[in-house]
Amino acid sequence: MQEYDPLTPSEVNDAAKEFFPLFDIVNRNMPENCTVDDTIRVMETICSMAQKRRKFDTRCWSVWIQQKPEDVPETDTATNIFEYGI
Repeated sequence: MQEYDPLTPSEVNDAAKEFFPLFDIVNRNMPENCTVDDTIRVMETICSMAQKRRKFDTRCWSVWIQQKPEDVPETDTATNIFEYGI
């Protein structure tokens, strides 16, 4: 497939199935009288933030997975407060 080949209806349909649920989430949270352009600009910012969070969360998760059981502090089950020997 070459770069200038037109998109197929199936490809457009798949992209729309991904785009519109995300757009609807952002649009529901926008103030009244906002334009579609406003929503798309906010959506770009939110998606950028989500990508950064995904990268951060993935990195934190991988660090946690690498910990040995003795490295993980005990937790008070009533308060979920970690004890660090203080």
